[in-house]
Amino acid sequence: MLPDPDLDHDPAALLRAPERWASSLEALLLAADAPLPLEALQRLLAAPDAPSKAEVRAALAALDAQLSGRAVELVDVAGGWRLQIRAVHNAVVGRLWQEKPAKLSRALLETLAIVCYQQPVTRGDIEDIRGVSLSAGIMRNLLERGWIREVGVKEVPGRPSLFGTTPQLLNDLGLRSLEQLPELPAIKDPEQLEAALLRLNAQGPLLSNSPAADDGDDSFDVPDEATRL
Repeated sequence: MLPDPDLDHDPAALLRAPERWASSLEALLLAADAPLPLEALQRLLAAPDAPSKAEVRAALAALDAQLSGRAVELVDVAGGWRLQIRAVHNAVVGRLWQEKPAKLSRALLETLAIVCYQQPVTRGDIEDIRGVSLSAGIMRNLLERGWIREVGVKEVPGRPSLFGTTPQLLNDLGLRSLEQLPELPAIKDPEQLEAALLRLNAQGPLLSNSPAADDGDDSFDVPDEATRL
């Protein structure tokens, strides 16, 4: 990049140049162990004067441009901004680890799809759609992964808990909001549930095999999403 004479002679302009902040943003995002929201980046860049949100966005855009064509990309997810390895390199990067990908059962994925598209839902709602009893282990697994949470109770006899998705699930799917999922009518039967699973699979991070390609195994590989740094 050619030197900018205005920046070289104006310390304030130098401080506020998006390209100059971009390297600081890159350092922050490389060091962070979780996505950083815009407000946190604004606060962390305050030296000596806090940049405006517009200036932070400009610096993020500058960083994104600098990363074009590189193995690392800047992504905006529910929890904020993060740097991650581009998905095209997942197979190569995956060779660094010996462990096989974790497995998620079809029952768990069906439950997750119902919560994603029908929330808030009760255990009974999930059982009605799937047509089978829901084991406590499935709900516990989803809760422990941080993908679902209790969001209230349904005002019916017994006041059963209502469940919804979490920002952690959105982060793991690489989404800012559930509105980015492909649209789907209300799930009321197994055929619509199959469509919901296919839509979740289209996001890539959670599944490596679509339900339609199931060869009889009741579980699916769960590769790392575009690998975080």
